[in-house]
Amino acid sequence: MKLCYFVSAALLAATAIPASAAEISDGKVKIGILNDQSGVYADFGGKWSVEAAKMAVEDFGGKVQGAPVEIISADHQNKPDIASNIARQWYDTEQVDAIMELTTSSVALAVQGISKEKKKIDIVTGAATTDLTGKQCSPYGFHWAYDTHSQAVGTGGSLVQQGGDSWFFVTVDYAFGYSLKEQTAKFVESHGGKVLGEVRYPLGATDYSSFLLQAQSSGAKVIGLANAGLDTSNSIKQAAEFGIVQGGQRLAALLFTLAEVHGLGLQAAQGVVLTEGYYWDRDDKSREFGQRFFKRTNRMPNMIQAATYSAVTQYLKAIDKAGTDETEAVAKQLHSMPVNDVFTANGKVQSDGNMVHDMYLYQVKAPGESSKDWDYYKYLTTIPGNEAFLSEKESGCPTASQ
Repeated sequence: MKLCYFVSAALLAATAIPASAAEISDGKVKIGILNDQSGVYADFGGKWSVEAAKMAVEDFGGKVQGAPVEIISADHQNKPDIASNIARQWYDTEQVDAIMELTTSSVALAVQGISKEKKKIDIVTGAATTDLTGKQCSPYGFHWAYDTHSQAVGTGGSLVQQGGDSWFFVTVDYAFGYSLKEQTAKFVESHGGKVLGEVRYPLGATDYSSFLLQAQSSGAKVIGLANAGLDTSNSIKQAAEFGIVQGGQRLAALLFTLAEVHGLGLQAAQGVVLTEGYYWDRDDKSREFGQRFFKRTNRMPNMIQAATYSAVTQYLKAIDKAGTDETEAVAKQLHSMPVNDVFTANGKVQSDGNMVHDMYLYQVKAPGESSKDWDYYKYLTTIPGNEAFLSEKESGCPTASQ
């Protein structure tokens, strides 16, 4: 009798599962947010990106095709080996369907390689290197928020147009820094400028004095900071101590977001020109999301966090449209669906995986120009997506449509 009861109960449980959920592997969708939560990029993305991902799931209703959606997260400590081990564990034993955020280019490249091997989706919002949609592109890999090319065209381009035709770079010594410096240098030189030199330093350095003094002594009109996060903030602080800007040279923060401006303060950051793909006070849609994010975290989102919300939302939309979380079917939908959400109203995913959208050039306000909390940016111009990002032909992705 007992055996019959258990068999009947199992049959009843099976019939209780919605038919659509049967197309979802393991009966659930599991998304991993893998990023730096304790190092130099902890504010750049960090736990705030995890909250943005959770918001996206909640706003979607907590389910897709009748199956529950779960967000998990981990700190990769900016180390590709640690990130790779986590990614393999997530894919092999924890039924993770997709990994997102992936701050730090070396980490993102490593995890994208594993995702390609495992035939899993990865969507990068935190890393910058164009190699993700270039020579190391993947049919299952997507790049969402920005890249080194968009930053070079935006921040670098604006300064060249203003007469900044000689540059010296202070570059963080790993893939992201190299890519950011190379993209900006190409842009400067293609517009008649010159690169006078470069100095590299290890990620997370605390003393930038020798590097900045080399840059200062070069006589370059612009010192390009090919770094991000706390590295950028600390570079700008120490540059102020040496009177670099007061001496007539300009600082180009090639990747500087709202999070770093907030940490540095308007007094120190005022006048810096930067490029972001999202600003909370840009329009009604961004303001609505920004205010909800603020109520949850007591801070406004930067482009990394807003893009993570967008990436999770678009992934769930793709599953819903495909009727399954099978990787090939979802990747096909991600490549074909337009992106219209709190992050962008005109996003389009190229065959190389790059999500092309407008970028925005801003200047950090002086303290007297700010009228309210988090009122940090003065809008300068819009950089159309087809100018901000490389085309499929230019990307170098071997499988992209030409």
